[in-house]
Amino acid sequence: MHPAQIPELIARIALADPRVRREDPVEQTAQIDMWAGILADVPYEYALQAAHAHYAKSTWPILPADIATRWSTAVADRLTRHTGTFEPTAHPGLDPDDEAGYRAALAAERHAVATGQQPPNELRAITAGPAAAEVQARLDAMGTYMPPSVKDLMKEFRPEAVERERLVRSGLADPRSVACPWDACRAPQGQRCRTNGKDRREYHPARVQAATAAMQDAA
Repeated sequence: MHPAQIPELIARIALADPRVRREDPVEQTAQIDMWAGILADVPYEYALQAAHAHYAKSTWPILPADIATRWSTAVADRLTRHTGTFEPTAHPGLDPDDEAGYRAALAAERHAVATGQQPPNELRAITAGPAAAEVQARLDAMGTYMPPSVKDLMKEFRPEAVERERLVRSGLADPRSVACPWDACRAPQGQRCRTNGKDRREYHPARVQAATAAMQDAA
């Protein structure tokens, strides 16, 4: 805020609270100097809004520190919500190789967010919208997080998972959904079957039957 705006701000606040304004000329000058120093970074319109908010809830005279604290909190909130991602389309003339220009544009963007001239570029602005819906539709169409082509390439490295998927495709249940009832195994739910203390690629038939029976009972 420019020092010349301080007298007007105090005068407008004094319309609601005459206690704020000093009457002695010497005290008025000192008051203006003090408020100007404390509110140097606070925009005039925000300071007025802060005064409105203060007197909406308090009968105590407002201090310049009350306004400055509100402003600091608002700035911190905006910058916390700002991802810091630079929007190149906002600067079409900027050379991608101009490092100094990039830093200057990024600093200007953060200043605009801090002062309320530009809204924060929040994370949801990146992960929402038509593009996000299109990505979700493609994932739903695939039905799995791993594309089929990648699965084919990884078969030899995930034999146990391939066997589980084969059983499910054939109409049986996922064996891991139940504990293995085979006495020599007794693998708990969620773990692979074992033989002589070693993980098996295949599941014991008794476990496959038990899992399928449990799935049918649940249906």
